[in-house]
Amino acid sequence: MPDLLTRIFRRRSGDPGLSCQELVELVTDYFEDALSPADRARFDAHIAGCEGCTMYLRQMREMLELLGELTTESISPQAESELLATCRDWKAGSPSAGA
Repeated sequence: MPDLLTRIFRRRSGDPGLSCQELVELVTDYFEDALSPADRARFDAHIAGCEGCTMYLRQMREMLELLGELTTESISPQAESELLATCRDWKAGSPSAGA
């Protein structure tokens, strides 16, 4: 990442661009088309120059497309329970998450 130092110190230099962390925090609003025009422009500018965030955005979009097809009725109660437990463990930082 040749621009790593630029992104780390962006706020100190007064650059109004987004950091990678800020982009992650705004991704839900991005997908829901809830960003202000200024934030949307900053988001788009960051994506245009950051390969890692572009990949993250692509993965999130693919996940949403897959999950959009998943309904409570389409999975067994056991699978639903396991999925919910995995999400709870992951959110809590459990080392067994995903096992």
